[in-house]
Amino acid sequence: MEDTNVITMPRIGDKAPDLRADTTYGPIQFSAFNKGSWVVLFSHPADFTPVCTTEMSGFAVRHKEFKDLNTKLLGLSIDSIHSHMAWVNNVKKNTGVLFDFPIIADIDMKVSKLYGMLQPNESETAAVRAVFFIDPEGKIRLVMYYPLNVGRNMDEIIRVLKALQTSDKHGVALPLNWQPGEKVIVPPPKTVKDMEEREKSDYEMVDFYLAKKDL
Repeated sequence: MEDTNVITMPRIGDKAPDLRADTTYGPIQFSAFNKGSWVVLFSHPADFTPVCTTEMSGFAVRHKEFKDLNTKLLGLSIDSIHSHMAWVNNVKKNTGVLFDFPIIADIDMKVSKLYGMLQPNESETAAVRAVFFIDPEGKIRLVMYYPLNVGRNMDEIIRVLKALQTSDKHGVALPLNWQPGEKVIVPPPKTVKDMEEREKSDYEMVDFYLAKKDL
C-alpha cells in the first residue's frame, strides 16, 4: 500500500526542479531566474505571522549583501498574491522595510510539494522554514530545514553562502566555524609525491592529511 506521507524532496547535488510561478514581482520561470547567478530559495509558513515577519525583514535588510555575492532571493509561502501584497504593504507601512525580492504565491502547494517544504508531521498546510542554496548551474548545494516555531540565523545563511562560493573558487574545504578571511583546508594528498611536497610547503600542518592555508 502506498504511503501518502512519503515526502519527495530535492537533495544536495540534485538539479533544482524548474517551475513557473506567480510572484510579487510578476511571473517567473525558475531556470531563467537562476541563470548566471546563485539563488537562495526560502519558504515561510504564512503571511502576517510574527516569526515570518522578522525573517523576511532580515532578508530584506541584508538584500544588498546577497546581491554583492551574485545571489538572488526568492521567498515562498502557501498564500495568495493578494495576501502577499497586503503583507508587503503592511510591513512597509509599520516598519519601513520593503520586501524587495519576489515571493512566490503557492496557494495550490505545487512548489512546496515539489521542494519538500510540506512535512505532514509538522503541518499539512504550512511550509516549514526551508532554505535551498542553488548555484548558477542550477544545482542544489546546501539545504536547511527549520520547524515552524524557530527562526533562521541570517548570519549563518550568509556565512555558508560565502563558504560555498569560496570552496568553488579556490578548490578548498572550510573547517568548523569558518569565517571569511580565516584559513581554509587544503584537500588531502592522493599520492606519496603529493604528501612529500606538502611537507615542504608553508601550510599550517596539523598532520599530513589536515593542512590549512591562507587564501
